[in-house]
Amino acid sequence: MALHPAGRPASPAGVAPVAAGLSALPSTPRDAVAARCVLSAAYSLRLTLGDTTADLLSAHAVLPDGTVVLAVDAMSRTGGLLVAARGHSGAVRLDVTHLAPVAVRSRVRARLRILGTARRFDPAALDACDPATVMSLLDLPPVALWSIAPDEVVIDRAADPVAVDLDAYRAARPDPIAVDEAAHLAHLSRCHRDVLDRLGTLVDPAVSADATRIVPVALDAEGIVLRAERPDDHIDIRLPFRAPVVAAAALTEALRTLVR
Repeated sequence: MALHPAGRPASPAGVAPVAAGLSALPSTPRDAVAARCVLSAAYSLRLTLGDTTADLLSAHAVLPDGTVVLAVDAMSRTGGLLVAARGHSGAVRLDVTHLAPVAVRSRVRARLRILGTARRFDPAALDACDPATVMSLLDLPPVALWSIAPDEVVIDRAADPVAVDLDAYRAARPDPIAVDEAAHLAHLSRCHRDVLDRLGTLVDPAVSADATRIVPVALDAEGIVLRAERPDDHIDIRLPFRAPVVAAAALTEALRTLVR
């Protein structure tokens, strides 16, 4: 085992180090997918440069390799700090809080932290982008674009933080359903209430008996999560699909199959 100069074991190649004071569990491919989902679904993120922070709203996009593109006015204070930070490894910090897209208690699902290196966005990167990514870049505010290449990715999901393997992060793709989860759940509640009511009957009666309501709180390619809310607490029940859903068009059928 390789050792850090201070005598600690060195991080394996491709594994992001975790900041002092944080314990870390071994990462899995699911952690990489979760990190990409959090980032791609986020409407906002917090940018930190030294002791300066800025909350960016609808001002970021994610390239296929996980590079984060920020739209920041080069003439602003934040833009000036990005200029000063260019090329310095780990000089840029991005924080994203992932919330359940429904009105329930305990909405925070995960917190994502990325330390990265800032560079001017290279238009040549468009050659490796799919049409959806190109459209997300075109939707950014018409100001200077900056690429943030991750040097460290840490995801915290109410347990020990996990240092995500950087190679796995770059290779991962967001869950095709989870990225548009809020829209899918809203559509189900608005147009397929019958399906949701029948899904509620699959919850163990011992759990649902004293529940004030049962509401869907999470949805991804592999299943749906229902929450049985009680006056003082709640229980989440995951109902897995028979097979992963690879496209939104197949989602309703996957849900109907659950209740047949």
